[in-house]
Amino acid sequence: MSRAAHPPRPDVEGRRRGRPGYDLESLLTAAATLFTERGYDGTSMEHLSQRLGITKSAIYHHVPSKQELLRLAVDRALDGLFAEVEKLDAVDGPAIDRLEQLVRGSVRVLAEQLPFVTLLLRVRGNTPVERAALARRREFDHLVATLVAQAAQEGDLRPDIDPPTATRLLFGMVNSIAEWYRPHGGTSPTALAATVVAVAFEGLRTREHP
Repeated sequence: MSRAAHPPRPDVEGRRRGRPGYDLESLLTAAATLFTERGYDGTSMEHLSQRLGITKSAIYHHVPSKQELLRLAVDRALDGLFAEVEKLDAVDGPAIDRLEQLVRGSVRVLAEQLPFVTLLLRVRGNTPVERAALARRREFDHLVATLVAQAAQEGDLRPDIDPPTATRLLFGMVNSIAEWYRPHGGTSPTALAATVVAVAFEGLRTREHP
């Protein structure tokens, strides 16, 4: 399965750390949360500085613009998802096994990178950064749809289930987690992923009748 190459992105950890206590990691998390709450256009650097309790100049020490904050935030989510795609090369077996691993990995990424994936699910393509993010998201969605179709062709998807419908339901189940999951709510990302896979694939896989 071919995958489009993407240009290398800046290493977040390798950037300058700025003032003690205000690193790029906390800045990105706050920005992703505010962009989700207020919308990208409705969020200013002043809003961000007030949320963090720092000056705008401290923010500009890390990034040159609000647009760069958006790019780094959505790329955090997308890079995590495509890292799971790359792992599929090591999976032997039918398409449904690769699909199951990709869904499991995607849930873990969502749970572990919740502010960034939530933001990714909110972008609407109003800026060049958002349009680029949506293009990469569509690429990921296409990979999932391809695996579902392959699983159906290989006879591992129940014949009474329409593959495009199954794809939409998988996306809906995984994406809905962003609405209610809280990292400190008692369910670990690994346990959450196992639950989603059990619920989804018990219904999708063909059953052997005695």
